Amino acid sequence: MRALWRTARVLLLGLSLASLSLCGASRFHIPPHDQVARVARFVAHQVDWASMATISTHKPVVGQPFSNVFSVSDGPRGSGSGVPYMYLTRMEISVQDLEVSPVASLSMSLAQTDYCRQQSFDPQSPLCAHIILSGSVQEVNGTEAEFAKKALFTRHPEMIDWPSDHDWFFAKFNITQVWVLDYFGGVKTVTPDEYFQATPYRKHH
Repeated sequence: MRALWRTARVLLLGLSLASLSLCGASRFHIPPHDQVARVARFVAHQVDWASMATISTHKPVVGQPFSNVFSVSDGPRGSGSGVPYMYLTRMEISVQDLEVSPVASLSMSLAQTDYCRQQSFDPQSPLCAHIILSGSVQEVNGTEAEFAKKALFTRHPEMIDWPSDHDWFFAKFNITQVWVLDYFGGVKTVTPDEYFQATPYRKHH
């Protein structure tokens, strides 16, 4: 009888762990890979940071690509706008590059979430969806700055306490082209219009 109970407990534990694993993955309802614009919007909303490449203005790498990490948000969870917002200071080395030339690119990947690890996808695998946004960085003010503040501070609450003497400002990434790698067959491109018309989540009626 004791052996039977032990077996039952092991089975229940296994089922519980499997359920937890499925729950962890189920929050990622990734759009089908052929709905490229939706995939791009999905990735942009899921991640909390991006690698931004600027054209360096600093010796000894003047004129060369310079990649740096920035916290981003396109809106509070479940309310993504598609526009990556950032909280920047002109004291930062990449922001100094942007003051000379605002052009940049942003790289974002689901490898930054738990999804790819749960699916055993290598970060470089095309199945681990990632996007590259081409465009430029622009400071925002007024109503848009208020939205940027809400978008960033809800997902990065530590920002609220960052040093006030750093002259922080809100900025957005103006997208001119979207590159998506989410399946085999090579990179796919999405126009800004296609990107912003897409919805990362399918609405249920």
